[in-house]
Amino acid sequence: MSRIGTTLRSALLGAALLATPIVAKAQTLSMAVSAPPASIDPHYYTLTPSIMLSHHIFEPLIKRDENARLVPGLAESWKAVDETTWEFKLRPGVTFHNGEKLTAEDVAYSLKRVPTVQSPSSFAVYTRAITGIEVVDPLTLRLKTAAPYPLLPSDVAAIFILPRSLGENVASAAFNSDKVAVGTGPYRFVSYAPNDRVILQRNPDYWGAKPEWERVDYRIVTNSGARVAALLSGDVSFVDNLPTQDLAKLRRDERISVVEGTSLRLIFLGLDLFRDTNSPDITGPNGEKLEKNPLLDQKVREALSIAINREAIASRVMEGSSIPAGQFMPQGAFGYDPSIGVPRFDAERAKRLLAEAGYPNGFNITLRGPNDRYVNDAQILQVVAQMWTRIGVKTTVDAQPLATLIGRLNRGDVSAYLLGWSNSTGEPSTSLRAVLGTRSQERGLGLSNFGRYSNPRMDEITAAGLANLDDAKREQAMQQAMKLAMQDVGVIPIHTQKSLWALRKGLSYTPRVDEMTLATEVRTAR
Repeated sequence: MSRIGTTLRSALLGAALLATPIVAKAQTLSMAVSAPPASIDPHYYTLTPSIMLSHHIFEPLIKRDENARLVPGLAESWKAVDETTWEFKLRPGVTFHNGEKLTAEDVAYSLKRVPTVQSPSSFAVYTRAITGIEVVDPLTLRLKTAAPYPLLPSDVAAIFILPRSLGENVASAAFNSDKVAVGTGPYRFVSYAPNDRVILQRNPDYWGAKPEWERVDYRIVTNSGARVAALLSGDVSFVDNLPTQDLAKLRRDERISVVEGTSLRLIFLGLDLFRDTNSPDITGPNGEKLEKNPLLDQKVREALSIAINREAIASRVMEGSSIPAGQFMPQGAFGYDPSIGVPRFDAERAKRLLAEAGYPNGFNITLRGPNDRYVNDAQILQVVAQMWTRIGVKTTVDAQPLATLIGRLNRGDVSAYLLGWSNSTGEPSTSLRAVLGTRSQERGLGLSNFGRYSNPRMDEITAAGLANLDDAKREQAMQQAMKLAMQDVGVIPIHTQKSLWALRKGLSYTPRVDEMTLATEVRTAR
């Protein structure tokens, strides 16, 4: 048979499979996600692709629903005993996948392990406030803080619980084995082929509602076109991170359901703000070495910000699947400050600011970012580069896999970069601490602050807000801290990303503000 005939037959077969209604007897869910986990170790890296996989296998004390609200997890209840003590009551009768019973000792072990894990972006930011751990009885745990800390329940919601029998020195690489990747979650770990797939099996002893799918084929397909093709052919039933250029086609396809929801993820640009000279990706307009780093000048940073036409990116590049932003939280969320506007596009003023800063002829810069992580990330890089070049900042783009980019960022070998950050806790404290906080391993701050922005006053306001038990006053402090960072142009916000999923006919999925793609939430439509 000719190649054309074979292709046609495959397409017709795929269409027939796709048109077949999904019945309740279906036992395996094949899904394709857009980014690989960094590790199976749930304490290794605060990266959404890793975290969402972890939620299938492991569980925290407190979970979050689709709107990022706290709900009971392994802890049935929690309360503040006094201003510096939180008490957690564990759910009785919970067992790990290896048959061991969950106790408060396992929780204590897990919390103590987190800061010991060598990580590109540590979960230690969520345990830093804990100054003492007291096991009261097998199902009761008390956590002490140095000062009043109202966000402790929110923080521990980010920490997955492991059995203490794993030992003190278990390496992250060891979690590629089902003997080590042991949690209490709805699915058991079966196998992992890096950058290809994870196989999960339903946990028959799960304490909560049993997931519909007995087995999950959790595939990693970083190419957007390949994910859509797999869906259309019937090879998979559920995909995330839809390419915006395919949205119209998919919405017209009666065999497909498209699910959309606003996320809490900001796409932003970070800048080298810690080197006085020799920023690695910057030269003068003729390629000459510059005496100082131009990014340290606030006028230069503002020029780069207002040179970006955010509305054009949202409408043309993102096809309406983003909202232009000037801060980390979207409108309506806790901590959103209506007084912080979206920077208005003004190329002429940007040129004037560059001239005032001493760069009338601009300079050269390389803008780095991922090409496999965020919606249209490589395209956004190219468009921003064109906009910067138009004001005289001649920009070269280096788009690469996120894993490669993170290595470069950790070495500090970058002048300007694109990343995303999701305040999946539903409030801005994680961005204020991890992305904008002055970098300090000892204090657990700035661990994702690769540009090394620093404003001690902002740090003080953030710390004061985090210690305030009054929600209204805490929100006011978060707003004040965010406003300082945005006035400094500590980073350059671009837009809040919308989340997009697609499923085969007969399946349903509830969109989540945290962008997570969870097999447990895929159900046969009733």
